[in-house]
Amino acid sequence: MNITQLVSPYFSHRLKEIEKYSSQAEALQNKVLKHLIQKAANTEWGKRYDYKHIQTYNDFQKVPIQTYEEAKGYIDRMRHGEKDVLWPGEVIWYAKSSGTTNDKSKFIPVSKEGLHDIHYAGGKDAVALYLGLNPKSRMFSGKGLILGGSHTPNYNVQNSLVGDLSAILIENINPLVNFVRTPQKEIALLSDFEEKREKIARLSMNENVTNLSGVPSWMLAVLKRIVELKGTDNLADVWPNLEIFFHGGVAFTPYREQYKQLIRSDKMHYLETYNASEGFFGLQNEYTDSAMLLMIDYGIFYEFIPMDEFGNEHPTIVPLSGVELNKNYAMVISTTCGLWRYIIGDTIKFTSKAPYKFIISGRTKHYINAFGEELMVDNAEQGLAKACTETGAQVSEYTAAPVFMDANAKCCHQWLIEFTRMPDSVKHFAEVLDKALQEINSDYEAKRHKDITLQPLEIIVARTNLFNDWLKSKNKLGGQHKIPRLSNSREYIEEILKKNY
Repeated sequence: MNITQLVSPYFSHRLKEIEKYSSQAEALQNKVLKHLIQKAANTEWGKRYDYKHIQTYNDFQKVPIQTYEEAKGYIDRMRHGEKDVLWPGEVIWYAKSSGTTNDKSKFIPVSKEGLHDIHYAGGKDAVALYLGLNPKSRMFSGKGLILGGSHTPNYNVQNSLVGDLSAILIENINPLVNFVRTPQKEIALLSDFEEKREKIARLSMNENVTNLSGVPSWMLAVLKRIVELKGTDNLADVWPNLEIFFHGGVAFTPYREQYKQLIRSDKMHYLETYNASEGFFGLQNEYTDSAMLLMIDYGIFYEFIPMDEFGNEHPTIVPLSGVELNKNYAMVISTTCGLWRYIIGDTIKFTSKAPYKFIISGRTKHYINAFGEELMVDNAEQGLAKACTETGAQVSEYTAAPVFMDANAKCCHQWLIEFTRMPDSVKHFAEVLDKALQEINSDYEAKRHKDITLQPLEIIVARTNLFNDWLKSKNKLGGQHKIPRLSNSREYIEEILKKNY
């Protein structure tokens, strides 16, 4: 009996609701906004901004835009047990996030309502969309390997936890789910990633694993250890029924070829999820289109700031109905976790409006614009993919930063790249990458014109495990921690280069 076929009707009903995204997007978002305003009207924040008298989106615009620094004081009071501050009642879970490897952590409130109508809703919809794409799936005939982080007590507040969002989700998951997932909670929540990787590998390598969920970089480390223990180079030999990897947290492009080589199976599929500490925002709903569907009926109201106005004193801010295609926006969210007009720090670009689909283009702070080139992370990912294809290379990790003008007004971009497979030549790789970036980004092309401003980019080959060693030195190994891909300063690259010996 195919268990998956028995449970599929539970998920197929949801697909009919998601179909409304194409025709009822504005109505769905207005409903979310109304719910948020009504729920929070009697909180300290709601009283301060007179939520009881907010009737329209125009009324809502009087609420100020916030960064984490501006919300931090309220959140810290909530962490100490104060109730009815940004969201009704007491919020006892806090997702620790930096979004980068910065030492300064953010603590994002995760309310009970947000846990269920945002984060768990996203997980269920990921399965629903996958089963819609693959009606012959047998994913529930085996177990799911879910790779998460860890958590610790929050101050001295009873039952309150702070840690990776994934750890909070695992801690509070429906007990029935434990019958179809691996490893057991005690191992999944270990804080030492190297110990966790070893235990997960040894425990799960003899299970019937059919699906994977996690961050591509950390999952890859676990899977490589499993094939090493099993004495094979094909994970399909270990888990012949493996069929889907729900991945998120970092761009999949640098890892795609490594996964294809590691899992040589024609039944294997990959779907991207856009879930962060602040919310669950998007899901890939087609194999052939890497753009994700914006999930618009969760407890999240969306607004957007055009990146060419980001940082202005009074930037244009538009709701979902006001976005344009192929334009970079900073995303602003209001959620059932008590985040209000909050700048999440990610930038996205819409590829479709019926339904609303998008790609993650980068971070508001992670791009290179030292010389007017406006190089975004999605530009970098596309350029690297082309360079890898043309030179036979594989990239595991990278970061890039500007080399500022010397006495002769010469400058360039410096890329520190860790290869899992070296290119036919580093010089050729650099030439292909540079040319691809010019084709993708007209501002970069203009600055590279005749080598007048920007000189050809420079590549430094990183030693094996350089980036992991750097993360480990900062106690950031595993979990949701990420390598900063692009930076306008040389802070990160200089730190990492010191360990490239």
